Amino acid sequence: MQPKILIADDHSMIRKGLKLHLQLTLGYDDLHEVGTCNELMSELVKNKYTHLILDIILSDGSTLEVIPNIRRVYPDLNILIFSMQPAEIYGEALKQYGINYYMSKSVGEEEMVQILQKFMHNEAPVRQNNIHVQDNPFTSLAPRELEILHYVLKGIGTKDIADTLNLKMNTISTIKTRIFEKTTAGNIKELMELATLYNVNY
Repeated sequence: MQPKILIADDHSMIRKGLKLHLQLTLGYDDLHEVGTCNELMSELVKNKYTHLILDIILSDGSTLEVIPNIRRVYPDLNILIFSMQPAEIYGEALKQYGINYYMSKSVGEEEMVQILQKFMHNEAPVRQNNIHVQDNPFTSLAPRELEILHYVLKGIGTKDIADTLNLKMNTISTIKTRIFEKTTAGNIKELMELATLYNVNY
């Protein structure tokens, strides 16, 4: 059976580039694309996909918010994260959702094709040795904490985060406290400086 592939990224040039690689280099032609979390969810409802290539941050939110639902409803869907966000932070957190493929947008063409090939054939991904994991303050954050970190770094207040994620304000406050404790940042300015230092985009 031919794989049915969905690409979710908010940059159309990146979607087009990936499609070209998958078509011309790897010979797949059942390819579809979306740019937002909303489009992603409605597309998954409409069609049965075998593979999903997904960025972490889309224009209408973080896919960390929808990954748990995707996993619950489509447990067999193969997912590859294709992101600028550092693998040593997000890659570790996403393993608990059974997502083992993580490709940085900064990889070279040859490596990209190799990773895509392994992903499409469901072969075990190459283990990447991360040198900075020990001293990276963000590697200990859980997916929910990373999700809320994204909003905190954008300067969004507790009430607005709670409304957006449909959670109680005290839940958000607790998670924010945990983020500051785990990263040992004393305030939002320090947290933003740490995020810049470790390439956590927001």
